[in-house]
Amino acid sequence: MRRRRFSNADVGAAYGREDPGQRGTMTKLAQWLWGLALLGSTWAALTVGALGLDLPSSCREVLWPLPAYLLVSAGCYALGTVGYRVATFHDCEEAARELQSQIQEARADLARKGLRF
Repeated sequence: MRRRRFSNADVGAAYGREDPGQRGTMTKLAQWLWGLALLGSTWAALTVGALGLDLPSSCREVLWPLPAYLLVSAGCYALGTVGYRVATFHDCEEAARELQSQIQEARADLARKGLRF
């Protein structure tokens, strides 16, 4: 059985980068953090009145619990996505057969070397 060694370029390409040492691109975490910081600062500026806007009281009543609503909505979306993916998950029969043949090949190789199961 032949094993393939992965180089850093292969690993970098798997994450969408040609050169793993490449700088200047934002990771997904950095993008999410920037987005959350932007939304959070906008929310804070609107709720404390830092922009000088005179918002009606009904808008202020909606603005205060907005982060909690967004957090609950994101949780529901994540739960729904996971549930959908689990419900539509399909078996890979060909991959299972290939894996079983590799297991049999490895067992035969180890048995030739004197290992008993």
